[in-house]
Amino acid sequence: MSYVIDRRLNGKNKSTVNRQRFLRRYKSHIKKAVEEAVGRRSITDIEHGENISIPGRDIDEPIFHHGQGGRQTQVHPGNREFSTGDRFARPQGGGGGAGGSQAGDSGEGMDEFVFQITQDEFLDFMFEDLALPNLIKRQLTGTDTFKPVRAGVSQQGNPSRINIVRSMRAAHARRIALSGSSRKRLRAAREELEVLRRDQPDDLIAIQRLQEEISVLRAKVERIPFLDTFDLRYNLIVKQPNPSSKAVMFCLMDVSGSMTQATKDLAKRFYILLYLFLRRNYERIEVVFIRHHTSAKEVEEEEFFYSRETGGTIVSSALRLMQQIIEDRYPVNEWNLYCAQASDGDNWNDDSPICRDLLVNKIMPAMQYYCYVEITPREHQTLWQEYEAVAERFAESFAQQQIVDAGDIYPVFRQLFQKRMAT
Repeated sequence: MSYVIDRRLNGKNKSTVNRQRFLRRYKSHIKKAVEEAVGRRSITDIEHGENISIPGRDIDEPIFHHGQGGRQTQVHPGNREFSTGDRFARPQGGGGGAGGSQAGDSGEGMDEFVFQITQDEFLDFMFEDLALPNLIKRQLTGTDTFKPVRAGVSQQGNPSRINIVRSMRAAHARRIALSGSSRKRLRAAREELEVLRRDQPDDLIAIQRLQEEISVLRAKVERIPFLDTFDLRYNLIVKQPNPSSKAVMFCLMDVSGSMTQATKDLAKRFYILLYLFLRRNYERIEVVFIRHHTSAKEVEEEEFFYSRETGGTIVSSALRLMQQIIEDRYPVNEWNLYCAQASDGDNWNDDSPICRDLLVNKIMPAMQYYCYVEITPREHQTLWQEYEAVAERFAESFAQQQIVDAGDIYPVFRQLFQKRMAT
């Protein structure tokens, strides 16, 4: 009989497997609670998880129990009103009796089950089913991206990767190969000894000779070791290059004078959510931050979110700067290009057609996906109208949405980056 002893150390998170199973089972409840939590609190408030409540009736599980066994005799009282097969109307006002709105002094219930999910679990449910559209694996992005894969077995390796089945199989084959002739001769000698003892029991010399030969053959077979180092087999693990995608996200934010502080705060919250999504879901992606008013400038993350610079509005300056950066640093045949633009829609009147021409003729043919978010409670301006022409031309890779208040940020974000079915 074989025994397998697991000597791996168990960490402090002993119930991790059960917790993950629980989260998968009540995924719909947790996802709904996360969406409600995002609407209640600030997008930047992600330093803690969330309390999730599940109705007690939804966590009940079927159980097996013993029923009444044996034969039983019961007497049921009859009645004078109904016979077998009669039908009667359903009672008015609900189930088995008249309902009421006043509290009673009887009955039982069950409280909701409340538990806490961690920050990582909260973000996992928050960004579930979201992905960058049209992402293409163009090439290997360096020699440091590998993944371990099984590559058969080897005679050399780490003892922790020993393949017991293949080792036992090799040992058994070796014993058969080395002792095959000896075992064959041993069987023949035993048969000769039986015949000799039956037919010629007085020939003691021949019997003794066969016994000595059998003893020598048995010792020869037993000297072959059950397991030899030559028999050991190890699972071979090799590093295989992992094809990954080189992607860059351009974040274009309007900081002109028409953008009020409240509008800028909504734009910043949208970009914080986008930045968090990219850093959490994609390991190898670059983010380029561009602020613009009458002129555009590439800035660092800190300046993008907290700078107070302002001015007039010429949106085409940001588009031209993005086009120049693409030509200088991000070849189209190697990079997946994405852009997220946020503005209140106000633009110099003669500049909006220029923005449309830049997108249609130069930028969109190289883009995997471009999304425009207009943050305004008013009617759409000329920039939105010009962008509608771009959306008609590039329906699969261009999207535009409007944000009125903070409650629209997460729904709009999910709509823009919802994972699409492959066609």
